[in-house]
Amino acid sequence: MKQEIHFVTGKGGVGKSVVAAALALCKSREGQKVLLVELRDQSFYKDFFDLPSVGFQPTAIKDNLSVALWTGEACLQEYARHLIKVESLAKLFFENAVMKAFINVAPALPELAILGKVTSGPRKHGPPLPFDCIVVDAFATGHFIALLEAPKGMAQAVQFGPMGEQSRSIDACIRNQDLCSYHIVTLPEELPMKEASELYQRLGAEFSINPDIILNKMVSLTMPLASLQEAKSEDSDIGQFAAYLAHQAEHQSAMYKKASELTNKIKNIPLIFETKSWPLVEKIAEALK
Repeated sequence: MKQEIHFVTGKGGVGKSVVAAALALCKSREGQKVLLVELRDQSFYKDFFDLPSVGFQPTAIKDNLSVALWTGEACLQEYARHLIKVESLAKLFFENAVMKAFINVAPALPELAILGKVTSGPRKHGPPLPFDCIVVDAFATGHFIALLEAPKGMAQAVQFGPMGEQSRSIDACIRNQDLCSYHIVTLPEELPMKEASELYQRLGAEFSINPDIILNKMVSLTMPLASLQEAKSEDSDIGQFAAYLAHQAEHQSAMYKKASELTNKIKNIPLIFETKSWPLVEKIAEALK
């Protein structure tokens, strides 16, 4: 079975991390061994799931589901240890002042190391990553584009040798939609939808990637819009609430229309009133399924 890779991105604050966790849970319930990866310096999932710790090595949190925290530096150090084999030499390599300076100034090297780690399974290169599915809680929109641009940029800068070869291999892998799937999480609001639309178009134009769009926190209405329009004319609290719901319904409809102009691969996640982490993730997983 080939390894699946899922990248989840979106504007900050739209709920992409929770949606990524729900997608990972959904895949694990299908019987796949899943790794949920967060790309940041400090773990969101540690506090969200009340875990003792989350680090570079996978930590099991449910049946068939583990979580890990990856940074560019940690991925680069693991790869160096894999190549050099001798731990003391690898440590000396990274403690060298020249190498430290190079790593700090080398353009897109941390992003390249992260993508090298994420795609190591399909490329059969680097330390083993024994999972059927990798779900990446990726960077927000702007940094996400920089992440995907890193392999091509490095391949152009270093055209020969192992680094150029591996950069081209990573670039080919992230563009291969038989291997990698992309999910843009957004809200049914103007600014997040505008940013999601721009990201969708850039992914298509620059990488030939066709992502799906996940509309999060959609308010479900159990009564017809015409009834709301009639009720909002009442001079009461009920009338004001009906006016709010009518406005929300019209706005959501407009945002859904904008999303549908981009793609027919749209998933709606309802606004869920839940304060506990796992019940929330489980309900979103049901919506994604």
